Amino acid sequence: MTAATVKRILLTGFEPFDKDSVNPSWEVARALDGELIAGGVVHALQLPCVFGAAMPVLDEALAQLQPTLIISLGLAGGRTEITPERVAINMDDARIADNAGNQPVDQPVVREAPAAYFSTLPIKAMVRNLRDAGIPASVSNTAGTFVCNHVFYALMHRLARRAGPGVRGGFIHIPALPQQAAQHPGMASMALETQVQGIRSAIQTAMTVQEDLQEHAGQLH
Repeated sequence: MTAATVKRILLTGFEPFDKDSVNPSWEVARALDGELIAGGVVHALQLPCVFGAAMPVLDEALAQLQPTLIISLGLAGGRTEITPERVAINMDDARIADNAGNQPVDQPVVREAPAAYFSTLPIKAMVRNLRDAGIPASVSNTAGTFVCNHVFYALMHRLARRAGPGVRGGFIHIPALPQQAAQHPGMASMALETQVQGIRSAIQTAMTVQEDLQEHAGQLH
């Protein structure tokens, strides 16, 4: 395999937010930086947890790398599983302020754009492979309305308008780390090593599975 044939995988994580000192999304991304997975090399990128500031950082990386696969990671502190997201909605509605003090209410991510975009990742195959490896996982049908969904929607909007053939993208939420859970009684967590293994599996799946599985992954509520 030559340098010219190696594909580029962009894996993003966020800086810490809401008074936390660590964000597992960035810890996982940087742990995988430089790895060769299924013919693609991982390029990790840290995004600011700020509405309006995260996307210019991502846009610059998209322009420079021209990646085949883009996966953005984010923390979902109340979840116990790795959860590939199905859909991004065109809505910023922040329960807490971002790291710059912004707290938008009922604002579109992109004005006069579609209400939603679906992930183009094989999310059900990802979940199946994660579970087969003994890693808790499920499909999520909401990425929230904070900066995670903001980035997810803006990314999919860009890919829908500009991406070349074969370019795929989406978002995966991951649980808190044990040190975070120790500071928040009752919060579930997952070890960093397990999360790294899980996202490595998700990337492998996204690079090798072209048609997603057709199996039940819905929820009653």
